[in-house]
Amino acid sequence: MAVRTEEIQVATRGNNHVIDITDEVARAVSRCGLRDGVVTAFHVGSTGGLTTTEFEPGLAEHDIEAAFEKIAPADGRYVHEQTWHDDNGHSHVRASLLGPSLSVPFVAGRLTLGTWQQIILIDFDTRARTRTVICQIIGE
Repeated sequence: MAVRTEEIQVATRGNNHVIDITDEVARAVSRCGLRDGVVTAFHVGSTGGLTTTEFEPGLAEHDIEAAFEKIAPADGRYVHEQTWHDDNGHSHVRASLLGPSLSVPFVAGRLTLGTWQQIILIDFDTRARTRTVICQIIGE
């Protein structure tokens, strides 16, 4: 078994920006030179997260944000904001619910994603940032 680590940088707009990072993760797997194994993608930070979905405008630009708005409304009352005098309590709650990491098997050097399944990063914070995703690739 071998372990390789790759880092991906992603520029975001914040405010529920959904970004398809499938190609970047696939390139990381390709660069590692391993044929079969698993890649774990980990978002560094507490106001963003990773998952899979069908990346299309209805989901990416509306439905995901609408769902999280019901669960953790942006205009809700968050003790975090009172503590730190900021405006992103909902961002932390949303990211905690989504989670920071995702594992995807790869076979013959290719991610085993479904036809309509992409890896997405969601930046819940209230401002633009550069996000880091660590890809830990284990295989042979």
